[in-house]
Amino acid sequence: MNETTTASWRTLLTQAHDALRDAVAGVGDEAWDSATPCEKWSVTQVLQHATGDQIAFAAAITGGAWPSEDPFSPSGRIESDPRAHLAAGLDASARAWATVDDDAEQVPVPLPQGPMPAWLAAGACALDAAVHAWDIAVATGQPSPLTPETALPLMEVATRIVEPLRAYGAYAPALEAGDDAGEVAVLLAYLGRRPI
Repeated sequence: MNETTTASWRTLLTQAHDALRDAVAGVGDEAWDSATPCEKWSVTQVLQHATGDQIAFAAAITGGAWPSEDPFSPSGRIESDPRAHLAAGLDASARAWATVDDDAEQVPVPLPQGPMPAWLAAGACALDAAVHAWDIAVATGQPSPLTPETALPLMEVATRIVEPLRAYGAYAPALEAGDDAGEVAVLLAYLGRRPI
């Protein structure tokens, strides 16, 4: 993705939202407390974090309500159905992004970098959803939701936004992917995850 294909950010965001929704739909009742690639976080905690991040993007865009719980300190307890919890966050995010012009130059985001062009802001939101979809899928024995077709534009976004966020603990240090690594493995390694 680049500035000449700004409209494609909507497709990427939809794909990332679908990947997260599908990964959560595939979690068995016994797997919510399972460990994930996110150190010290269970599947439930990753879900809380990912949902909170989507709500935060929506709030930044619309001026609406922020997450009721700190996404970076998830409790591991969801009082409602986890899938319904996620659906509400994804719906809020999708509604907010629907109000953004394809080529908007300054879109508010809940990131320390401040407003970004629409394609990059939406890419950041998509990156968050997609990588946490992978975390949940891996933790629960599901196939990877990431494809080379989504990994390439997500990597372009990642190289533009991730480094400043590492200082806040949002991403682990980058790992070596290896010379023969594919697009998905390169993205995951850059985000501090060991591809499996």
